[in-house]
Amino acid sequence: MIALNSPVKPNLKKLANLLEQINENGWYTNFGPLHQELTEKLEDYLGVKNLLLTNNGTSALQVAAHAIGSNSILSTPFSFVATVSAFKWQKDELAFADVDKQSLNLSPESVRLAYRKGCKADTLVATHVYGNPCDVEALDKLSEENNFQIIYDAAHAFGIKLGNDSVLKYGDASTLSFHATKIFHTVEGGAIVFKDRSNFEKAEEIINFGIRPGRGVVDVGINAKMNEYQAAVGLVNLEEIDNILSHRAELFHMYCEGLKDIVDLPLWHPEANANGAYMPILLQSKEELSVVTKGLLERNIQSRHYFEPSLDKIFVDSHNYGSKNSTSASERILCLPMHAHLQKVDIKKVLLELRDIL
Repeated sequence: MIALNSPVKPNLKKLANLLEQINENGWYTNFGPLHQELTEKLEDYLGVKNLLLTNNGTSALQVAAHAIGSNSILSTPFSFVATVSAFKWQKDELAFADVDKQSLNLSPESVRLAYRKGCKADTLVATHVYGNPCDVEALDKLSEENNFQIIYDAAHAFGIKLGNDSVLKYGDASTLSFHATKIFHTVEGGAIVFKDRSNFEKAEEIINFGIRPGRGVVDVGINAKMNEYQAAVGLVNLEEIDNILSHRAELFHMYCEGLKDIVDLPLWHPEANANGAYMPILLQSKEELSVVTKGLLERNIQSRHYFEPSLDKIFVDSHNYGSKNSTSASERILCLPMHAHLQKVDIKKVLLELRDIL
């Protein structure tokens, strides 16, 4: 079986050394030394400041919104459910704007239209879908014109740059997921990168029950801290991240070259690198999607209809300013096998079988 995904396995010898260190310290959570070390190394590796580790990616979204003062959200219907359920859970107002039919990212024109139609959302939540950066320049301009803040869900965008700068530098905050299925993981975990230091400091209080050391409870908070065991896994995996990113990017480009004349591919941002987070293809119809999915499985190749359905079909009580492109994409999208353990021979087989099925 060629698996859809296969999580990175941390080096157990290196991990055991760090776990022994944790036990000797007796410091298992609450901003321990490994937590601090991972924070500093990630900031250095990603080229960012004001990075705050969290216990998972969903908490990262919620804490980011609280820290920057969000109450109402305009977001994309084409993303993983947590992108919007994180806010729906805490009863924020939620609305949708459509995606661009080529990039599958939130469409600036659809966002502009939403505000012309009376959208009052104070925060835009946009996903860099499959690691493909949004049109950040256009969205930033719209934020100035319409006085809204931006949170970028960068769960798929670890290591992605626009030119020489990390994509995480855009917006008021960017969130990461370090779930085991991601390129870089801490088993469970996440992070937020803030534009402003004041929002970082507020978020640091929020994830610690609203407590500021030396001052006591200064805000309403939750427990969203990353523990030392998670940080240990992250430190071990970070040592291999260059090889992982290089390998996945090579596989991604190999896929793209082999797929370009048989299926449609999302249009990638021209100034961005690729991290091989996912390998999405767009088929011609729901019927073709069904045939391909079944055919691949019969040939021992896993695939996933990801993302579906369009999220406006789930959260039907939220305002919808348009979802035509999202609905179309969600009915035809398929992700092919992509992970750090995949080899070129596997991709050659997937391409051969996919061509045969089509």
